[in-house]
Amino acid sequence: MMTILELLNWSTDYLKDHRIENPRLNAELLLARSLELTREELYVHFHDSLKGKEEETLEGLVHRRSTGEPLQYILGQQAFWSSDFKVDPRALIPRPETEILVEQAISIFSQRHFEGPPFLLEIGTGSGAIAISLAKEVKSSFIIATDISREALLLAKENAKREGVLGQIEWVNGNLFDPFCLLKGRGFFDVILSNPPYISSPEIERLTKEVKDYEPIVALDGGEDGLKFFRNILSQAPFYLKKDGWLLFEVGQGQSSMVSKLIEEETHFLKPECVTDLSGIERVVKTQKS
Repeated sequence: MMTILELLNWSTDYLKDHRIENPRLNAELLLARSLELTREELYVHFHDSLKGKEEETLEGLVHRRSTGEPLQYILGQQAFWSSDFKVDPRALIPRPETEILVEQAISIFSQRHFEGPPFLLEIGTGSGAIAISLAKEVKSSFIIATDISREALLLAKENAKREGVLGQIEWVNGNLFDPFCLLKGRGFFDVILSNPPYISSPEIERLTKEVKDYEPIVALDGGEDGLKFFRNILSQAPFYLKKDGWLLFEVGQGQSSMVSKLIEEETHFLKPECVTDLSGIERVVKTQKS
């Protein structure tokens, strides 16, 4: 029977042999999950022996990770903003850089005076991480979050319930602005934001195995040049934004200038601003309705 330390070393070597990045960290997290311990508790119990069933559980998790299945899907959660969100293959795994989009929306809410509760639309909510984070931070806001995937919306609702903001968000199944066609031209929303699919179709095959084989392609593929959804949203957003309302996008690396150009070609918006992430990449493009 092996000890925790021996199994940790075995798991690390196995993942390293299968070219998994950060094999030691992955091994620690998988072992902690299989034993229902924290990473810190592993070190306290290094010399404890495991039961046969516990070893089997760990071996199963390590094998799943070695095939390329994302660690977050195996663990079933991902930290984002101030919460741990449930994640599974129904939606993309929330990325740290997307927190810049949340940060910018909060900044707009804090700097502007609203006649009533701020009204926000998120297009393509996925796991609900953005909408839920905003609902928790801006408690006076009301948010509509949409997604073309019914399964993703079910996951988002689970997360909203866990975070106590289910009643603050309306979840709508549909493509872009289609569910709101009767509201066209009424200028309903103070803020519209989106982290749309922005990987170009030819690039999909060059993504890492963890992404292309496990995360939903519909949430990644932005068309031939990666800009399909930016164009579609830009062509409709002016009809749904209030006067002086804001439009915010997360963009892919190297896309900020192209998305800014698309905004400038629209006559309804002011000059766009670009906001960098912690790596210095222009990650958010925002503009205001003129």
